[in-house]
Amino acid sequence: MDKYYPNIYFMGIGGIGMSALARYFLHEGRQVAGYDRTETPLTRALEAEGATVCYEDGVEMIPSAFRDAATTMVVYTPAVPSDHPQMEFFRDGGFLIEKRSQMLGHLSDGKYVMAVAGTHGKTTTSTLIAWLNRAVGAGGSAFLGGISKNFNGNMVLGEGTRLAVEADEFDRSFLRLRPDVAVITSVAPDHLDIYGTFEAVVEAFGQFAALIKKGGDLVLKQGVEIPLPDGIDIWRYSYDDPQSDFHATNITLCEGGYYNFDVVTPFGALTHLRLGIPGWVNVENAVAAVASVVCAARKRGEELDEELLREGLRSFSGVKRRFELYINTPRQVYMDDYAHHPEELEATITSARRMFPDRKLTAVFQPHLYTRTRDLYREFAAALSHADEVVLVPIYPAREEPIEGVRSELIGEHLTVGWSVCERENLAANLAKAQTDVVITFGAGNIDVYCQAIADELMKKA
Repeated sequence: MDKYYPNIYFMGIGGIGMSALARYFLHEGRQVAGYDRTETPLTRALEAEGATVCYEDGVEMIPSAFRDAATTMVVYTPAVPSDHPQMEFFRDGGFLIEKRSQMLGHLSDGKYVMAVAGTHGKTTTSTLIAWLNRAVGAGGSAFLGGISKNFNGNMVLGEGTRLAVEADEFDRSFLRLRPDVAVITSVAPDHLDIYGTFEAVVEAFGQFAALIKKGGDLVLKQGVEIPLPDGIDIWRYSYDDPQSDFHATNITLCEGGYYNFDVVTPFGALTHLRLGIPGWVNVENAVAAVASVVCAARKRGEELDEELLREGLRSFSGVKRRFELYINTPRQVYMDDYAHHPEELEATITSARRMFPDRKLTAVFQPHLYTRTRDLYREFAAALSHADEVVLVPIYPAREEPIEGVRSELIGEHLTVGWSVCERENLAANLAKAQTDVVITFGAGNIDVYCQAIADELMKKA
């Protein structure tokens, strides 16, 4: 930005990415305000930190100090409709208006950018990179797509030039970044309401890879095929495929679903590692994070302290709503996960199967978006059929209007296991009456509002 604006107004301030930017500008001493449709713990936290948040869309709700185009710039998320009254006011008034991704691009200028992209897995991986940067003494900052339990937030401010960011493919937002090191965790059909075809998704990820700075590094999941640029180092990673450059070996499943393992790298093995959160899929995320940190140290001429790296992995507490365990006893397990794509669901369910073999697994799923359900209902059914039974919650619409014939039952009709439909507010009571053992709630909507109520009921069985 060429001009300094003392006031920043956020359209969609309660979003996980937007709230991180709002926190950054509060820390910088700017005046921050914004709109969001509903009050949430994130918006309440922002208000406690000094932001002004309104929940009604009238122009009169905009604080007077933020109605002057000379002193206020506007940051928006594409999830806010273009005909929103406040958006129209700002457009008609000649305000500087930028997408969240544009602002993130500005803030990354002059930084050593460590970006994580992918249709799933990026939040845990980028958060672990931020934590490992801190653990090995490299420091740096981060803009995260979830609430880190270690940092107790979705933004990290630290010394040093490293900047870990979650690079979101929605609306091609990640094409605003110029990474030094990039991780691509997965490329699957998603956001087809934006891209139209899977081929367009693949093309966009190729464009993202082409934005990596010359001489930089791409850490790419084994099996992911995208157009690859010249002039960078390309490394493949996997959970345990010995053909990949970075992979885990000597993997041992321990009590509670935790893993001990080594990581093979092109520069030698890192041994006697243990991740502080359970699940084989998180071991794979850890391999990607380790690869990114190793590449950064190598290119920057920094010595990597292996013992500090081990402690960083062991002390990692994870991200809220990512494989988050509420109950873990021999009689009852309950976890919650943000998964909202078929590949994410399958990865989490298969991880839970390995953690808790021979136990009944109940998957509770709230589909996110009518378009995603319409495009992927068969794939959702195939992934959920890895559970023993499925409870479906009505679709969370987010920014969309209903589509005729698209309901959660569309997934249910293609399941190969028993299933039912339950309203969100009845989940805790219904699960309390059912025969349950391992229960996982899934969804990127508002199912998490009832997680504690579900945990309270299931704890009575534990």
